[in-house]
Amino acid sequence: MFLTCVETVTKELVSWMRGHESSVFSISVHGSGRYAITTSSDTAQLWDLDTFQRKRKLNILQSVGIQKVFFLPLSNTILSCFKDNSIFAWECDTLVCKYQLPAPPESSNILYKVFAVTRDGRILAAGGKSNHIHLWCLEAKQLFRIIQMPTKVRAIRHLEFLPDSFDAGSNQVLGVLSQDGIMRFINIQTCKLLFEIGSLDDGISSSVISPHGRYIASIMENGSLNIYSVQTLTKEINKPPPPLVKVIEDLPKKKGNSGDLKVKVTSGRVQRPARSRESKIQTRILKQDLTGGFEKKENELSDGLNKKRLQILLKGYGEFPTKYRMFIWRSLLQLPENQTAFSNLIDKGIHVAFLNLQKKYPIKSRKLLRVLQRTLSALAHWSAIFSDTPYLPLLAFPFVKLFQNNQLICFEVVATLIINWCQHWFEYFPNPPINILSMIENVLAFHDKELLQHFINHDVTSQLYAWPLLETVFSEVLTREEWLKLFDNVFSNHPSFLLMTVVAYNICSRAPLLNCKRKDDFEYFFHHRNNLDISAVIREAYHLLDTTPADIHPDSMLDAFVALTKGQYPVFNQYPKFIVDYQTQERERIRNDELDYLRERQAVEEMQAEVDQQRVEDEAWYQKQELLRRAEETRREILLQEEEKMIQQRQRLAAVRRELKVKEMHLQDAARRRLLQLQQDQREMELRRLDDEIERKVHMRDREIAATAKDLEMRHLELENLSRNQEAVAKEMKENADAYRQKVDVEEHMFHRLIGTDQTQNQKIHKLIEENLAKAEQACLNTDWRIQALHKQRCSDLHRNECYQEIAKLLRKNRKKEIEVLNAMMEGEAKKWEEAEEKDFHLKSEKKTAALSDASRRWFLEKEIHDAQHPCDKVVPKGRDEEFASGCLPRASQLNDISEMESLTQISLNQRKMHWDAMEQDLMERVRNLRQRLVTQAQNRCQTPHLLAT
Repeated sequence: MFLTCVETVTKELVSWMRGHESSVFSISVHGSGRYAITTSSDTAQLWDLDTFQRKRKLNILQSVGIQKVFFLPLSNTILSCFKDNSIFAWECDTLVCKYQLPAPPESSNILYKVFAVTRDGRILAAGGKSNHIHLWCLEAKQLFRIIQMPTKVRAIRHLEFLPDSFDAGSNQVLGVLSQDGIMRFINIQTCKLLFEIGSLDDGISSSVISPHGRYIASIMENGSLNIYSVQTLTKEINKPPPPLVKVIEDLPKKKGNSGDLKVKVTSGRVQRPARSRESKIQTRILKQDLTGGFEKKENELSDGLNKKRLQILLKGYGEFPTKYRMFIWRSLLQLPENQTAFSNLIDKGIHVAFLNLQKKYPIKSRKLLRVLQRTLSALAHWSAIFSDTPYLPLLAFPFVKLFQNNQLICFEVVATLIINWCQHWFEYFPNPPINILSMIENVLAFHDKELLQHFINHDVTSQLYAWPLLETVFSEVLTREEWLKLFDNVFSNHPSFLLMTVVAYNICSRAPLLNCKRKDDFEYFFHHRNNLDISAVIREAYHLLDTTPADIHPDSMLDAFVALTKGQYPVFNQYPKFIVDYQTQERERIRNDELDYLRERQAVEEMQAEVDQQRVEDEAWYQKQELLRRAEETRREILLQEEEKMIQQRQRLAAVRRELKVKEMHLQDAARRRLLQLQQDQREMELRRLDDEIERKVHMRDREIAATAKDLEMRHLELENLSRNQEAVAKEMKENADAYRQKVDVEEHMFHRLIGTDQTQNQKIHKLIEENLAKAEQACLNTDWRIQALHKQRCSDLHRNECYQEIAKLLRKNRKKEIEVLNAMMEGEAKKWEEAEEKDFHLKSEKKTAALSDASRRWFLEKEIHDAQHPCDKVVPKGRDEEFASGCLPRASQLNDISEMESLTQISLNQRKMHWDAMEQDLMERVRNLRQRLVTQAQNRCQTPHLLAT
């Protein structure tokens, strides 16, 4: 993890600070702005903001985490709070532990999570996951009060004191942000609830109070940012301060019980005590006891301080306490802290006169340089003379270094110094202030004529022994501590005290100055630090302030202290305006001339640069041409050398090629011989393999011949057995064939005889039968044609019915058409069954006819055989012949005709049966197709029930 420092004005990155391994959740900056503390869960690190280097590192055990580490306001004390409720105070410079706060009482022992300190650093407020707030007195190092919040407060998320301009840093109002998103402001003395912000519906996530306590910025839980005005929230905080008399009770020396410390927060308005007559009398008496009399109005300062008492304190101790010095200076100078006016000056940006300040005054710290640059620019925007004042950076630098983290205070301190302690400095501008230097010379002449005469003898004027001290405000000749001690006295006295300090510095240094003989020695003395006691200089200045006659005393010519006005800064015009305007005009003219000169110079430089560039390009071109020529000659030589080398290489290659050719021929000859030898060996191996194969074949042939011989012998034996059996069967079959042939010859003889006998009758009968057969055949054909036509009509009707049914099925989409289709199918099936029954009946009749035909044929053959066996029976009477002729009795010709008719009838029956079978197959195929379509349609209706609904 690392930290970045960014310049707020230029948005530039100033430095990186590395060292933390975990995320940083707290940053605290010292009041002087020189140090900073960054805190993470495992360590806290102290940084020097001038060099951005880590100074010290606080390491702790892993089991004990850090809760918060921060600087106490207006002191060099570091307060470290750990997660085990231990709180330590450390000295910032030496990092020595100053003290440790005792453990809180067990009855109200909470784990501290959040902390807040008053602006004077005397009271520490701590809270956590409880509705109790502990107030610690850091001076007495003990817990002096426990505040119990309302019962609806279960945890405290943030604590912050509300600043007040009239409480001298001892803030009395504490803001408490609880878990319900409501921030309550209570008075820690009266424990009264003053006001609250936020609500349960619109809770606060985090909050911060402005440095002056005028506004409260809160980030709400819904992401919005709310700005609250404290003045509109409560009128009690903005009331005028109470009288300057304050009764402070001594803290108890002994620890009291925790029950005695606990105070509940009650709601209600803060009541101010009524100003009765008795209280006025009491106040008057107390003021008399404390101050010894009524003070002048000019000695009464803001923030409850008194200038006369501060002067008495300063004379007694020689300087103000370091902890309260900045606070006292701000009170003595009565700084208005005009934030808006100062922001307007800063918004104008860096003045053109100080853009290159770092070139004239190179400062190591970039931050200090930027602050000095902005402060001088603000002064230049405030009054035009400061843009032309050469010694202004020297005058403002020590204050900038002291207040570098509060630029507003820095600007107002420098502006107050210029208005009061730099009176009449700019009347002889741009020359040094001759009138001020004359005052110093007159005072020096009165108090030390010998030293002044020594200066005159060595041509040392007041511009050498007084002006360097004034324009640098003693910053070059004093250390930091000496300078702060001096200006504690300067800001506490009349503006003439600064001039008396210059005279006192010379008088206290008279011994080394009387030994100086050269002017350079004097210049060195007043621009460098010397071994001089600043306390003696201050005492001498007070002595001069008291003993100088009134006619030459500077306070008669200098005005009293005047503070900066509130809201807007006063107009500063105590300088010869015409000189400044003239200088401004001249400077503007010179600047314009310089710009013209720079433009012309830039044009000339550009032309010169173009000429130089052209000359350089020409020289480069000539050099390049020369290099190219040399390179060409070099490459020609290289080519010639390469050609010679190539010729030599070709010769060597030709020789090598000849050698390779000879070697190749030898190798080819050897390879050819090896190949011939290999072929010969392969042929020999092939011959051997063929010989082996021939031997194997011969051996196999011999074995096959032997096996075949054995098989032939076995087959011969089998054939002999078979031949014996076959001869007996052949003999038997021959006898049967002879008997059958005799029988056939007898039957043929009988039949031919019968045919020869009845040939005449057969012709007549045959003719008659043919005619009858033709008629029957015609009738049968007609009947078949009619049956076929009827069948075709019926098929056509069925086909049309099916087409109609299909068309009706497409047109009707309800259950009725299915029933009709099924009925039609049932009708068609009934008809088909009727046709099948008719055909079955017809088939049975045909079978009966065929049976009768078979019976008549058998009867005919038996009768013929009987007649052949009894020839006498063939003589029949005439009537019988006629009857036979008429067809009543069967004869051979009739039998032949009958057999032909039976054969024709059988053929027609077969044709009809095949036709009926085809028709029956076609009908069954159509029935199957129709059933398949019905099943498919039923499945589709089951899959799409919404179609059935339609």
